[in-house]
Amino acid sequence: MGDYYRAEDLERFAEVGQDAPALWQQFLQWYGPVFEAGALSKREKVLIALAVAHAVQCPYCIDAYTQESLAQGADMAQMTEAVHVAAAIRGGATLVHGLQMRHVAEGLLPAEESPR
Repeated sequence: MGDYYRAEDLERFAEVGQDAPALWQQFLQWYGPVFEAGALSKREKVLIALAVAHAVQCPYCIDAYTQESLAQGADMAQMTEAVHVAAAIRGGATLVHGLQMRHVAEGLLPAEESPR
């Protein structure tokens, strides 16, 4: 089996709209303006997209938003820092869910072993 993710598939992205063209058009009508400059610059939005792409682990998005970040004038230091921000948020979110573990464990521990 070859690579599961194929770089050439990024160029075929629009094909996902073939069987639901109305929905695809609605997506494009929303997606395009999301990246237009507003309260945030296009460059800032693309760096956010690059960070999110890493957090959701989408190789197609990583490819596309790396290219677009460079096209918008971002450098490797800025892109790397954005990825670190995403990693920190993802790591923190993982850790804070440890409280759920603690709640369950504390509820199952005998009262004398419970830290509360």
